[in-house]
Amino acid sequence: MLKQLDQDIKYLKGVGPVRAEVLKKELGIVTFRDLLYYYPYKYVDRSRIYYICEINGSMPYVQLKGQILSFETVGTGRKTRLVAHFADRTGVVDLVWFQGVKYAQKNYQCRTTYIVFGKPTVFNGRVQIAHPDIDKVEGDNTPLEDMISFDGDMMVPYNLSSAQDSPYGKFVPCYNTTEKMKNCGLNSDGMAKLTEKMLQLLREPLEETLPPYILARNYLISLDDAMRNVHFPESPQMLERAQQRLKFEELFYVQVNILRYARDRIRKFRGIMFNKVGEVFHTFYRQNLPFPLTGAQKRVIKEIREDMRSGRQMNRLLQGDVGSGKTLVALLCSLIAVDNGYQTCIMAPTEILAEQHLETIRGMLHGMNLRVELLTGIVKGKKREALLADLVTGQIHILIGTHAVIEDNVLFSRLGFVIIDEQHRFGVAQRAKLWQKNTVPPHVLVMTATPIPRTLAMTLYGDLDVSVIDELPPGRKPVETVHQYENRRDNLNTFIHQQLRKGRQIYIVYPLIEESEKIDLKNLEDGYEQVCRDFSQYKVGKVHGRLKPAEKDEVMQRFASGETQILVATTVIEVGVNVPNASVMVIENAERFGLSQLHQLRGRVGRGAEQSYCVLVTKFKMSDESRKRIKIMVDSNDGFEIAEMDLKLRGPGDLEGTQQSGMAFDLKIANIARDGQLLMKAREEAQKVIDSDEDESNPANEIIWRRLRELRKSNINWGAIS
Repeated sequence: MLKQLDQDIKYLKGVGPVRAEVLKKELGIVTFRDLLYYYPYKYVDRSRIYYICEINGSMPYVQLKGQILSFETVGTGRKTRLVAHFADRTGVVDLVWFQGVKYAQKNYQCRTTYIVFGKPTVFNGRVQIAHPDIDKVEGDNTPLEDMISFDGDMMVPYNLSSAQDSPYGKFVPCYNTTEKMKNCGLNSDGMAKLTEKMLQLLREPLEETLPPYILARNYLISLDDAMRNVHFPESPQMLERAQQRLKFEELFYVQVNILRYARDRIRKFRGIMFNKVGEVFHTFYRQNLPFPLTGAQKRVIKEIREDMRSGRQMNRLLQGDVGSGKTLVALLCSLIAVDNGYQTCIMAPTEILAEQHLETIRGMLHGMNLRVELLTGIVKGKKREALLADLVTGQIHILIGTHAVIEDNVLFSRLGFVIIDEQHRFGVAQRAKLWQKNTVPPHVLVMTATPIPRTLAMTLYGDLDVSVIDELPPGRKPVETVHQYENRRDNLNTFIHQQLRKGRQIYIVYPLIEESEKIDLKNLEDGYEQVCRDFSQYKVGKVHGRLKPAEKDEVMQRFASGETQILVATTVIEVGVNVPNASVMVIENAERFGLSQLHQLRGRVGRGAEQSYCVLVTKFKMSDESRKRIKIMVDSNDGFEIAEMDLKLRGPGDLEGTQQSGMAFDLKIANIARDGQLLMKAREEAQKVIDSDEDESNPANEIIWRRLRELRKSNINWGAIS
């Protein structure tokens, strides 16, 4: 069976070299196995036949049985279309062809019984089906008069019996295809036929990939039954059981890999022992602490402290909303490293954020004999050489920088603690380079202001211990969020004037820089000019991603210093400088942003003691999903609640950061947003396996370890899961 599944797809009847090349380029399908694991994305119910009087334009695909009364050609030239009036005993529907008119006229006849399949729509008050699938019902010689009953021009009322059985009697799978595939005959129906041929060749049951005890404990069907029913379901119930089995297996092996990796890392990497909390930490705590720590901050510091003295390498994810005090927690833990004779490296995704960290940390450490330096791409020449030399001799206690800190020539004296901020912007390989900067790998604290739903965190960062700061520092007021339609611009401008007169500063964010012909959005350039006209007595700045870093920094610094009162920007300010005096965030075309991004932007305000506001400006006409997003933002300030909703609305692939962070394994059938409970069950099973079979020698688990080895040899980037 294994050898059969490994056969080249070109040897499957109906494929050949040309189609094999298309399948490889378009879908990565090279072997029988690849085709087997290319699942349908939906199914069409062809198990029943509808009566025409039952259907309407809002239904999905339907199946009808009847005869063509007559044909009619409508229009001229290129706009010619063929209409067939198709009827059963309950009504008439129009079958329409815009293309293939000659084929339809030649192959379909009146007074012949057909099964018609397609999607109904309404045009000019009449139900029609465009380009239907039509199959002749062989052996059905029902006269037209018996099939269709009229009284003059009126259809005779018909007493419907129960649903008619379909000669197909099955759910039809639908496969995603591309234009290139369709051009060589590999549309959804073509893919279904190939898959059916392949399954017919596999006469022996598929070799099992889960142990019998896991199948029994979780009431899962066999792999063979699951695969056959996921492609060609015997019934809705069997389809559900097949999907459950395959989803469980997919999530189970992701979790086994993560947990096994975490176990092996703990075994392999002993940690640096930070045995004391010394004078540096206590001096800062007594003299320099900018505000009392919240209960959440104290709890997190305790968790990190326990890791640092445990004798194993810390690998911890710190989650906390914008403004929750993650930087202060990171600094206090850095001082523990200093007290134990080690250096700290803080890596940020942008120069602006790195410079903000430098300014914040130097300010907090004022009066203490500690050296904090910055290393980014703009630090060059003799200044860079001197900095790198002092780093090697240990004169620099804390180094803050961008990805420049992972370059090979950046060497430390004793690197003991690494902090990676806004980690989703760094790849796994980049983060791993910092581990190699010390003989014993340093402790790692990964920070994010983008709240990550639990199910997603378990998959993306399942090997990290998680700490959460779920309190705001004292004195912070929640940002008040309001929804404003763009036709009430005068009211909004009046409100902004009021805030400016109080001495506050304003962010105004646009989704685009230049006008888009495809999307009707206000662009930043026009918006900037309008803001300058509406608020002519105030200074207005403008920043976007196409400015050079130095220009961007200059604009941001002018706003931070209060020199400009209004900053018109794109989302480049999503992660940016801290401006406590900025109390209003206006987001234009807010319906175009995702929830997580809206929440991040809102986090730019509310950093001072004054009440802050976020105004979501939208068009009146919006999709239902956009309205849901706006309502969630107005109703909630809880980043984790918002992240959960974002995951449900948009799916994991769309959440900001997941693409960059290395969710490189593609879940073929499971969906983290919808299958959270199944993920929890799969993780529990995986944990039991890891805990009970530490040396991987239990014969009952041989299937698991063999399957995991096979998956690691595949093109899935399992190393990205960390």
